[in-house]
Amino acid sequence: MDGSEVEGRLHVDAVLARLGGWGRHQALTAAMLALVYATNSMYNVNYVFAVEDVGYRCKIPSCDGSNASFMTPWLNASQSWSEAPVKQCWRPDVADCSPSNVTDLGDHACTEWIYEKPDSFIAEFGLACQDWKQTLIGTVHSFGNMLGLLIQGQISDRFGRKTAAVVAGSAGAVLGLSKSFARSFWLYVALEGLEAAIGDALSPMFMLSIEIVEKKRAVLFQMILLNCYTCGLIVMPFIAWAVPYWRNFLRVIYAPTLLILTYSFFLDESIRWLYSKGKKERAVQLIRKIARRNGVEVDNMMLDRLDYTEEDTKSNVSDKKLLMKTFKSRIMMQRFLVCMVWWFTITLINYGMMISAVHIAGNKYVNFSLLMLMDIPANVLYWLALSKYKRRLPLLVSFFVGGLFCISQPFLPKGYAWLGLTLFMAFEMLATFSYNIVYMYTSELFPTYTRNSMHAICSAVGRVGSLVAPQTPLLMSYWSGLPTFIFGMTSIASGCLTLLMPETARAELPDTVAEAELIGRKPLLKKQTAETSIT
Repeated sequence: MDGSEVEGRLHVDAVLARLGGWGRHQALTAAMLALVYATNSMYNVNYVFAVEDVGYRCKIPSCDGSNASFMTPWLNASQSWSEAPVKQCWRPDVADCSPSNVTDLGDHACTEWIYEKPDSFIAEFGLACQDWKQTLIGTVHSFGNMLGLLIQGQISDRFGRKTAAVVAGSAGAVLGLSKSFARSFWLYVALEGLEAAIGDALSPMFMLSIEIVEKKRAVLFQMILLNCYTCGLIVMPFIAWAVPYWRNFLRVIYAPTLLILTYSFFLDESIRWLYSKGKKERAVQLIRKIARRNGVEVDNMMLDRLDYTEEDTKSNVSDKKLLMKTFKSRIMMQRFLVCMVWWFTITLINYGMMISAVHIAGNKYVNFSLLMLMDIPANVLYWLALSKYKRRLPLLVSFFVGGLFCISQPFLPKGYAWLGLTLFMAFEMLATFSYNIVYMYTSELFPTYTRNSMHAICSAVGRVGSLVAPQTPLLMSYWSGLPTFIFGMTSIASGCLTLLMPETARAELPDTVAEAELIGRKPLLKKQTAETSIT
């Protein structure tokens, strides 16, 4: 008899185990999820290439001939391209067209510019000498994503993982394509914020991915999908390289997600969510459908014993009461606060690293792709580590070791640039490793009926890190090693807080607050038969 059985009832994991770990149903679902994972990674940071930084200089009719190139007449015979002024916001002395003769900036203010790439985002919207507008795109995306996570979490927990994912994915495709037709900078900013707020399908898709398989197989399933996410990041810079015009680049990366509209017919809902909402009949129908698809048998006696009797799972209990019940628990609140610090740290570090990648000397497309390539061994290491060493220990080690790597980088001898780059790439791998664990760990700490909401709130509040990340390069004016030093210190602080968290690896996914509170106190192998009703 299954260990999860008590007083004639079975836990959902028992049925999921019976349905098989990797059958036809899981493979088809993974294929649909893979598209969302791969494209979502591009949408989160596509502005790095769509809104790329380009050179510009002041246009002076008396100096510029009809056939003048971008840099002429600024280049002397002894100057190379890299030595020439790439950006100029004021006019040189018209007498010799040399910027070195500028004596009064106010008297030589520039009103018209020549751009290195006339069809670039910066040129089309006339953003010369307005660098803040360029960085605003990433900030608005991060802020919209922060608000969107709160919305998506509520929709997912109330209406289902499938509904939230299909609506968000379809909206993201439409809004993303709309950006490519924008003729106003502020319209583009508004569409960027809307897309991030209502067009991010990853959160509900992630919940669906960990709930369609039994707990012990969730890490392997997630590792496969995370590599799809990484592949999107690796491929994106080469798409930008092959399709340099920013409007066409956006159309190429957003068009595939129009397929998500068809998921309404092919994607199945989470069995766990259906049972947590008291939708037993729909859940049983779905179980039988999956059993037929995978070629396995599930007897009626097992399905009859799979039931929820707690007050929390009754359909007449509001989602607001369930969320408030979660927050009223001291244990849940402690976990929530730690998770927020985790999320701030991983978003600050990961977005900071990606932004830094395009500023490394060399081909920015290749550099970005190579840095993202480090995520693949991080994903595999994530699967191996969590399979053997549970959750807390790998996260603790990655936070501490990654933090030490980052703190030590500014103090390396100047003549060992290769060593600094090696530490940078090692830290990127550990940062991704930490990100993956936090994503999984957070989802295992809270009950099913508020799991996506709590996960989304933690992620949304933590997104403050992604808002701060674009500004970290400014700290280099005080000390070149200050950004990486801050990354390292926040990583170590998060590692210390990890000591306060319970181990979740051997516990079943909790469905109620009472079950969630038991994690870390004793093995959660048996379901509780009742829970205090909501007052």
